[in-house]
Amino acid sequence: MSSRQKKSALHEKLMQLRDVTKSTALNKTSIVVDATEYIEELKQKVESLNQEIGTSEMSTVQNSLPVVTVEALEKGFLINVYSEKNSPNLLVSILEAFEKLGLEVLDARVSCTDSFQLEAMFEGDNSKGHAEGLDAQVVEQAVLQAINNLQE
Repeated sequence: MSSRQKKSALHEKLMQLRDVTKSTALNKTSIVVDATEYIEELKQKVESLNQEIGTSEMSTVQNSLPVVTVEALEKGFLINVYSEKNSPNLLVSILEAFEKLGLEVLDARVSCTDSFQLEAMFEGDNSKGHAEGLDAQVVEQAVLQAINNLQE
């Protein structure tokens, strides 16, 4: 390559760099200085975005806590449990909590693929004396405690 072609190629690349960095400089040194400043600005923007993503991920993790709803029925409860993350033995742990409360499963649907979903209808077993005096809040707390014990 001739000297003239090299200079022409260098000039063309500097003009491309000048365009990308939105520099108004005309000489080589000033274009390189502007490009360096531009790169530093981009690094700061990327760092800021990474921090925002990290904060967003933290709130997502906090939002992925299990959601438990308990609705009191005439003779029992309708219970829904949803968690974005499924963990081994989650279903067993929840069913053991129901057993301790004296609740008998009448109907249930469970999905344990990527997330965990449980919808179940329970009847209180008054013959054992456990279900008497149970309210939705007590059942909800027992389920949440079972989930928390499993996570620890």
